[in-house]
Formats: sequence, structure tokens, C-alpha cells
Amino acid sequence: MKQRITYLFLLFSILFATGSTLVAQGGGMVNPVKFSQQITDDGKKVVTVSITARINSGWHLYDQNLPKGGPVPLSFHTDKLVGAKALGGFKANKKPKSYIDDIFNIEVREFEGSVTFSQQLEITDAKAFAYEGYLKGQACQDNCVQVDYDFNFSSKQLSKALLALTASSPSEEATATEAETDSTETTALAATDSLSAGATSESISESSYWAPVVDQLKAYGDRNQKQSTAGLLYIFIYGFLGGLIALITPCVWPMIPMTVSFFLKRTKSRKAAIRDAMIYGLSIIVIYVALGLIITAIFGASALNNLATNAVFNIIFFLILVLFAVSFFGAFELVLPAKWTNKMDSKADSTTGLLSIFFMAFTLVLVSFSCTGPIIGTLLVQAGTSGQIVAPAIGMIGFALALALPFSLFAIFPNMLQNMPKSGGWLNSVKVVLGFLELALSLKFLSVADLAYGWGILDRETFLALWIIIFALLGFYLLGKIRLPHDTPLEKVSVSRLFLAIISLAFSVYMIPGLWGAPLKSITAFAPPLYTQDFNLYDGEVHAQFDDFDAGMRYAQETGKPVLLDFSGYGCVNCREMENSVWIDPTVKGLLEDDYILITLMVDDKTALPKVIEVEENGSIKKLRTVGDKWSYLQRSKFAANAQPYYIAIDPAGNPLSPSYAHNTDISKYIDFLKGGLKEYEARQKQSAQ
Repeated sequence: MKQRITYLFLLFSILFATGSTLVAQGGGMVNPVKFSQQITDDGKKVVTVSITARINSGWHLYDQNLPKGGPVPLSFHTDKLVGAKALGGFKANKKPKSYIDDIFNIEVREFEGSVTFSQQLEITDAKAFAYEGYLKGQACQDNCVQVDYDFNFSSKQLSKALLALTASSPSEEATATEAETDSTETTALAATDSLSAGATSESISESSYWAPVVDQLKAYGDRNQKQSTAGLLYIFIYGFLGGLIALITPCVWPMIPMTVSFFLKRTKSRKAAIRDAMIYGLSIIVIYVALGLIITAIFGASALNNLATNAVFNIIFFLILVLFAVSFFGAFELVLPAKWTNKMDSKADSTTGLLSIFFMAFTLVLVSFSCTGPIIGTLLVQAGTSGQIVAPAIGMIGFALALALPFSLFAIFPNMLQNMPKSGGWLNSVKVVLGFLELALSLKFLSVADLAYGWGILDRETFLALWIIIFALLGFYLLGKIRLPHDTPLEKVSVSRLFLAIISLAFSVYMIPGLWGAPLKSITAFAPPLYTQDFNLYDGEVHAQFDDFDAGMRYAQETGKPVLLDFSGYGCVNCREMENSVWIDPTVKGLLEDDYILITLMVDDKTALPKVIEVEENGSIKKLRTVGDKWSYLQRSKFAANAQPYYIAIDPAGNPLSPSYAHNTDISKYIDFLKGGLKEYEARQKQSAQ
């Protein structure tokens, strides 16, 4: 039985450690930022124009003037300015959050919640005043969305007092701005017209390339037509696994038989004993859920997310986990002040009925803190990063449910207590194993801080070397080659310990090629990014054949191959993750390079179009000014989606071959997605040949 417990412990630990990689997919049309505008006029010649961005919970909008090579910064552009001159640019009404992004390795700044950008204008001719322009930027959560907004201010919005002032002729600056804008050619096109510059072949109906295929995608049951939300179910499962791990720690395991026996002896009625045990378990759930709600009430979901990416917080959390690991290794005992526990004990003894049971549950929470603290802390961080206000409470429900379950089960089935493994040296071994895992996990937080401050002490090779040593030592410990304080002599190695040692040592060996640049896809969520690798022998990246939709489609018609459209972005973190962990798989790489025409379209490409294009979208005219605008419009109009990464297999006529695919690093699913498109394309070719 002890062997089973130990085996389950490591299994739950691995699942708990990797639970942070469970992220929700995003797809479909999303609108995470809503804009509004206003003009403030006090009757004098200087007015203030303001644009307010209201950002959905869990999303962030990047600030202006970010370094090159990172996310898309917010930018403001002027199409027309008449009767006024700008007194500086747009400025935010609050300071953005600033940190070093661990993917791009540059400092980025972002806003959450609500932010207002204001600009002052000096009115030179109130009656002729007109100010037209637009903003562009990027908002991200689990996926990224390009955002834009056209603003328009006119003399109708000015006060009567300002309009009454003597109108003067437009300034030279305003005239120049207007003349520059007027010199830009504008071509009005219907939504289904060809947007290709320089199309020459009349035999190819390029309008079909751009024709909407939303109905066809829906017929496939495309789930990306519906926006997914961050998975609260994952948070619950993550919490439940954490509770199972907490159960088999030395702080909690010995309490189970003691507490259940107390309930069974406390009353002569077994029914009453079962009732008390159920109330005891429910009290544990109430206490931990209250903790989750308190954390949310104090910080809020967005504040928790800020903490999770804050460099100072990551250093503190790294030190705390190291402290707990050293404690678990037996250097010292880390407990809460004794007077807290004694006070709860006395409350339980002095009260009666339900209140006494509640105080007993509170005593368990305090006594078990040294073992449950790191698990709860990690859980709350993961819940906070989901961006959902109820996530910490949901995580605590899962954690407390797993923790409370055995107390109720053993009270209902007391005979099970006889088969329960007794406390002993194996519990200390569990504690030491947990210490190794916490030490390994702490390095992830140190990595974030290292990137934030630019120390350069924990690049990918250093991180992997430490993990190799940690898991190798864990393997030797399980084999009895290493003994720590409080360990009992190991006379023989059980079968379960042997297999766990094999797993740990094999994991160490698996990571060794990473020192020379191997991708190590299973730990990409923990290790520093590949660009921090000083010595890299790996060259397995996939490169798109085309970065222009129309050129790629024409080539597909000539070769008779299907097309894989990759809507990506230079500032898309999840796009890089898919390329570095999925595309490098040999099977995926072969399918992309041999069986598909791969077209990657960067929706944040700022290259100006030869001509500004006007399209009708949602009942209004929208201007496409850059190459990125063009591809973003293609994704919205043709596929009713605007999140990246977004993958869709289509035939040379532009029709979808399968449902779309968003951010999901499961390689087998991606292979199924690619093969499904090929199978459908072959079936259509056979049908057309008949």
C-alpha cells in the first residue's frame, strides 16, 4: 500500500507541476478592447481630445514606443488636421506596467483595465476645425488580437464660445498635414473585390480567394468560431491535484486516522460520527475557499496577474520555495507561531457543536501550513494568471475538496482505516521528494527575475544543468544512495521506488541534449527561451514559402497543392511557441514542407500599402493602410476570426478543407489537423476527376 501511495504521489506531483501549461485556446472573433472618444473645450483656443480604451479582464494593451523586435506598440496616426495644430502627442493618464518579456527578452509596457490617451490641440480656425485619424495596437491574453480605432473630431463638437472667436486661416502646419493626406490615393473596393496589388492573370478568379467561408467552417463544426475562455475546469483540476499531493505529506497524513478516530469515539452513534466528519470536511472547504475569495478581494484578478509577471515578486517567490525545499530536506522545521495553533486548539476544546468542529478544521489548516503553503501559493499564482475573478476561489474548492475527502470517506467506511499505511519513514521520503520538486520549480521564478533584470546568470544551459542535477540527485535519493536528516535506513529498494528512480534519472538524461540546443518540448513552459542558449547546434525551424496571400494562392493553383494559411504576428508570443514546440516536430515539418504550400501572413506588418484601400465592414468604411491591415482584414472577412495564431487548411480555390486550429501545443492533434486537410483535399480531387 505504501508503494502505491508513493507512486501516486509522484504521478500527482508531475501532473501538478505541468498543470500550469494547461491554457485555453482562443479563436473566433474577439473584441477585447472597446474605444470611445471625447473632446474637452473650455471656450479657449486650446482643447483636449481624449480616446479611452476599456480592456477586458485578463487582457492587456501594449503601450506606445516599444523597442523593436517585440509586441506591436500602440500608435496614433493623423489623416487630416485642419483649423488646429497639435501641441504634442497622445499621452496616457496612468503609468503602464513595465517588465522584461521572457520570450522577446526586451522591456515591454502594457495597460490593463481602463486607460485614457489625451492630446492637446491649439485651435486656429474653429469653424474649419476637423481632426481625423486612427490608432493601431495589439491586445493579448492567451492569444493576441490586433486592435484599431478610427477617431473623428469636428467643429460641431466645439463650444459656441470657441466658435464665436474670430476664425483665422489654417496654420502652415495644418495645411501641410492636409495636403499630405490628400495626396494619398484611396481606392474604394467591395469586400469581395481583389485586394492584390498588381494582379495580372485574368484566368485566376482571385475574388474567390477572399470570399467568406464562415458557413463552410460552421458546417465542419469549427469550435474556433466561438471564443473560448480561460478554463476554470483546469484551475479546479489543478487545485484538486494539489490537494491530493498535500494529503500524503507528513503534515496531513498522520492527522487523518487521528481525526477520524476522534469522531468515531466522540459519539456513540455512528450516524452522528459520519455527520461530524462531513461537517469537518465541509469546514475545510469553507476555510480554503474563503482564503481564495479574500485574496481576490484584496488584489483582484488583474493584480494577481501583475504579481505573476512582476520581477520582484518572482524573486520573493523563488526564495520562499527554496526555503520550503530546505525545510523539507530536514534542515529545520518551518511552522506557524505555536500560539496560533494553541489558540485554535483551545477554541475547539471550549466550544461545542458545529463551532468546535470548525475550529478543529482551522487547527488542521494551521498545523499543515508547512506542507500546504507552497502548494497553495503556487496554485493562487496560477489562478491569478487566468485573469478570471473567480479563479482563486475555484482553485481553492478543488484543493480543499481533495484535502477533505478522506476524512469523510474514512468516517463512512471506518474499516478502511485498518488498511491505511501507518506513519513512518516513508512519509519523510515523500517530504524530501516534494523538496526536490519545489527546488526545481523555484528556478522558473528565478528565470523570470533574471530576464527582468538582465543578470544573464540563468540562461537556458544553466537552467537545464541545474534541473539535470536536481532530478539526477532525486533518482539517487530514491535508490538510497543519498541520505538526509530524519531519513530511516533503507534496507532494500522497493519496486515502486526503483521505477520512480528510473523515471527521474531518465528525465535527467532526456534533458542533456538540451545543453546543445535540442528543443525539449515537454519543458518549454519552464525553461528559459531558446534564444538565451549560447551554444545551439539545432537547425530544425520551418520557414513559410510565401508571405503574400495572392502570390501563394497563384502558386497553389499552378502546383495543385493545398494551402496552409498561418495568420501570425511579429509580436505574437504563442505563435513563437507553436513554431518552436510543434512545427519542429519531424512529422509536422515534413507535412508543412512537402504536402502543403505554407503561407504565413503577419497581421502586424507595418509596411505601407501602395494605395490606401477602403473596404466596407460591419456597415462602415474601414481603411487598410498597411500590409498587416490587409491580412487582418482577410482573416476577419473570410474566416470570421481575428486572434493569432490561427491555422486553416484551404484548397487552391480558397475553400476550407477542415476546421481551423488555434493555439494548442499537442503535436498529435496538430498532425491530425494537417492530415485531415490532406485527406479531404484528395477526396475532392478524386470527386472532380470522376
